[in-house]
Amino acid sequence: MRQSTTTRGGAIVAAHLTRRLLYLYVGLALYGVSSALLVRGGLGLEPWGVLHQGLAERTGLTIGVVSIIVGAAVLLLWIPMRQRPGLGTVSNVLVIGIAMDGTLALVPDVQGLGAQIPVMVSGILLNGVATGLYLSARFGPGPRDGLMTGLHRLTGRSVRLVRTAIEVAVVATGFVLGGSVGVGTVAYALAIGPLAQLFLRVFAISERDGGSTVVAGGTPKQAILRQ
Repeated sequence: MRQSTTTRGGAIVAAHLTRRLLYLYVGLALYGVSSALLVRGGLGLEPWGVLHQGLAERTGLTIGVVSIIVGAAVLLLWIPMRQRPGLGTVSNVLVIGIAMDGTLALVPDVQGLGAQIPVMVSGILLNGVATGLYLSARFGPGPRDGLMTGLHRLTGRSVRLVRTAIEVAVVATGFVLGGSVGVGTVAYALAIGPLAQLFLRVFAISERDGGSTVVAGGTPKQAILRQ
C-alpha cells in the first residue's frame, strides 16, 4: 500500500511539473509570436518592443536577436540588485527572441487598416494569453520583470511608479532610435493588464498541497510586469 501511494504521489509530482514546463515554454513561444504580430501590424509595438525595433534599425540585427541581447544585458543588472534568476528567466531571454524571428520569417507584412487592425488586436490578445501561461508556470520572472521588482525593492518606490518610469524611458529611447510608436502601443498599455489578470485566472495551477498560485514570490497582480 505504501509503495502504491508513493508511486501515485510521484506520478502526480511529475504531471504537475510537466504541466508547468508546458505552460512556461508554450507561453514564452506565444509571447514571441504575439510581439511579431504587432510588428507586422505596423500600428505600434509594446514598450520594450519599441526599443528592440529601434536598436534593430540601427544595428542591422534582427529584432529577435536584439531582444535576446537586451534581455541578457538587463539580466546582468540583476547582479548588483542580488536578484536570483530561475529557469523561466533564462528561458525568457532565449525563447521569445527565437519565436519572434521565426514568426517574422513566416508572416508577411500587412497593408491597409482592414488587415492591420485585426493583426494588432490578435497580437495583443495573444500576448495576454502568453503572459497568463508563462507567469502561471512560476519558474521565475523575466529579466525585465526582475529589473522592475529589484528597483522597487531598492528604491522603495511603488511598482506602478517604477514600471511607468522604466517603460517611458524605454519607449522614448526606442522612438528616437526609430522604433514604432502608435495606436497599438496605447492599446497594448490599456489592455494588457486586464488581459493578463484574466488569463492568470484561466491558467492558474494550484500547488500540490492546495495552496494558491504564486508568481515570482508576489501576487499575480504584482507579477503582471512587461517583458
